[in-house]
Amino acid sequence: MTSTQQSLDERYGRTPGAERRQRTLMIVAGVVFALVFTAWVVWGGLSGTNASIETRELGYANATDSSIDVRWEVSVDPGQPVGCAIQALNESFGIVGWRIIEIPASTERTRVFVETIRTAEPAVTGLPYRCWLP
Repeated sequence: MTSTQQSLDERYGRTPGAERRQRTLMIVAGVVFALVFTAWVVWGGLSGTNASIETRELGYANATDSSIDVRWEVSVDPGQPVGCAIQALNESFGIVGWRIIEIPASTERTRVFVETIRTAEPAVTGLPYRCWLP
């Protein structure tokens, strides 16, 4: 005849076989998690692009009722072409002019550009909105 404790252990699944299965399952889950996490870190670290872009607004000139000259600087790794969006803003900071510029690759890291942006109404400033790698 079995004791009351043995009877309760069997009833609620507290047998030596159940403990081994649970321990094995936890070890397998831990190993799978470690493998997936390691693969994710390696994939994210090795496959990402390391190129960086920096833009700086240098000012504007010749603001008329229909155009503005925007001067800005782009810093990017040599040999990397860049695309930039340049915008002109009115007194309410509404966009009144916009232009996409494709900048070819160069041997220089930092270059200065001046672009004339046509505007729908008088602009009070012009600046680079965003630059990207194609």
